Amino acid sequence: MDTSNWGKNIILGENITIGENVRIGHNCIIEDNVVIGNDTFIDSGTTIRSFTSIGAQSNIGSNCIIGEYLMDFYMDHEKHKHELIIGEKALIRSGSVIYAGSTIGDNFQTGHHVTIREKAEIGNDVSVGTLCDIEGSCKIGNYVRMQCNVLIGQLSVIDDFVWLFPNVILTNDPTPPSKHFVGVHVHSFATVAAGAIIMPGMDLEHDCLIGAGAVVTKPVEPYAVAVGSPARVISDVRNVRNKVTGELVYPWREHFDRYMPWDGMGFDAWYASLDLEERSKYTLADIVG
Repeated sequence: MDTSNWGKNIILGENITIGENVRIGHNCIIEDNVVIGNDTFIDSGTTIRSFTSIGAQSNIGSNCIIGEYLMDFYMDHEKHKHELIIGEKALIRSGSVIYAGSTIGDNFQTGHHVTIREKAEIGNDVSVGTLCDIEGSCKIGNYVRMQCNVLIGQLSVIDDFVWLFPNVILTNDPTPPSKHFVGVHVHSFATVAAGAIIMPGMDLEHDCLIGAGAVVTKPVEPYAVAVGSPARVISDVRNVRNKVTGELVYPWREHFDRYMPWDGMGFDAWYASLDLEERSKYTLADIVG
């Protein structure tokens, strides 16, 4: 094991697998049964807890906790086996806390001070902005982009290619305080603008647009534009034009490709290039056929 790129005061547990060309900063703790892939960088002050696996070419910022304890640890102070799996090429910025018991795909990225609780299922190419909070037992698809201060309530389901802008809240308790949670379901290509609040159990169907500051109390149909408090449908997104150019801008997949797998080739050409197995990885069959 090459330790020439390691800092001072590193504490290592047992049964650790560390790949080639791994760089570790000062004052890091790597507990038992951890796997760290090749060409990974772990900055100073970070703790990697037991049963965590981090894919190759990842970057973990300073003062992160990766694989944080679940509540059972605080009951008996024993290290229970809750695996955390993070795919390749992750970029997890400083101060973030990711709990054990979740699975996260490749090319995952966070801003600073992000919290992700246990039992999350997160796909590939997901971006989670600074100060976001993803509560337990959420399911998040591929190419989902959350900007800063987004709160994802427990049991939420977010399909592929969803945009959640700053300060969006997905709630889950219809009669607070209670223990009977009902998650929100945001379908593929939906866009939720800044400050919107989505009430428990709501379905935001594919390609809908939720306006800034809206409070959604009823399900929103495909392609609908819903604004206000309580939100009401005022248009079809396919009628919405760019405020600067006057051009039609929705469905956004036909007009926007930054960060997306169809960058430079167009959505239709990209989707046509996928075989059946590749298409099955996305929640798009009911939308594009």
